[in-house]
Amino acid sequence: MSSSSSHPSEPADPAGRVAEPVVRARLFGRTEETAAPALPGPSRLRRERRSLLRLREELLRDLGGLMLEMVRRDQFRQDLLLERCAELTELDARLAELDGLLAVSFSMRRAPVERCECGAPILPGASFCPRCGRPVGQKEDA
Repeated sequence: MSSSSSHPSEPADPAGRVAEPVVRARLFGRTEETAAPALPGPSRLRRERRSLLRLREELLRDLGGLMLEMVRRDQFRQDLLLERCAELTELDARLAELDGLLAVSFSMRRAPVERCECGAPILPGASFCPRCGRPVGQKEDA
């Protein structure tokens, strides 16, 4: 028996025992409600998205083949079609969720682009604007 297990003869802890994830959340200033899982890396999200797109393509082909066979045999089963369409709808919802996560992940990692007065983006470390030649940081006199 481990030392952290509760034994009936042990006195009750007045503060109560707290699960380890909750303790970590409290240590980092988060409550149990605000403790959120970390955002997966963009490469993992892109991999999952690619595999789901392949699966979606396969399910769409299967749905089309199923419909064709139903027409050929003159045996239409709406319940089966609705079941397959529900699978595709769930898959589309997950793909939309992944697209949103990828957008957030990309925006978190990308620094805002500095722009010249003429509107051209200024590359990091550049001394002059690539479009108008104005020194970086110099405002246009009007």
